[in-house]
Amino acid sequence: MVLCLTDIQCELREVSLKNKPSSMLDISPKGTVPVLLLDNGKVIDESLDVIDWALEQNNVFDANLVDHQEIFTDKTIKLFDGDFKFNLDRYKYSTRYHDVDEKIHRESCLKILKELDKLFVGPAWFFGDDVNKLDISILPFIRQFRLANGEWFDGQEDIKNIKYWLNTFLESDLLKNVMTVYEPWKELDDPLYFPIDL
Repeated sequence: MVLCLTDIQCELREVSLKNKPSSMLDISPKGTVPVLLLDNGKVIDESLDVIDWALEQNNVFDANLVDHQEIFTDKTIKLFDGDFKFNLDRYKYSTRYHDVDEKIHRESCLKILKELDKLFVGPAWFFGDDVNKLDISILPFIRQFRLANGEWFDGQEDIKNIKYWLNTFLESDLLKNVMTVYEPWKELDDPLYFPIDL
């Protein structure tokens, strides 16, 4: 999403995490995605670091927010990348962990969403009509939380703003433009560029 918004085109190599190419592991041995290899050889292999790098090149959100909104954005992104993600993993993938109660972790995520729901500004994105860093950084986590049990999530009455905000995201051209399915990359494949229409 950040590459689309900042008009930064890159060569895309779709990978199957069950069959990671050696060229990926050579530059990022931890074997997670995304991995961004810059022209100068620097490797960025954390999603939030990719977002920050792209915004350093073209800060499309510059001047969208006032100071307290920027502070809130940074604080909330850290919360979701930390506590929310920790509990989300143990709720959605409870069988991967020893001795966890998925409902406890689900409730921990829900508590965070209830507090955030009270602060939603809207009408479309979190702070108004325009998408911002907060939206693209934490809505994917909320989307994953809903995917764990959509019926339960949709039945939660205390997060009506969150559900509305998530639906804005799910119906957005921004998400639709990046949720394309690609064949896994193989050696000798012709380069594939993303976003396509730059």
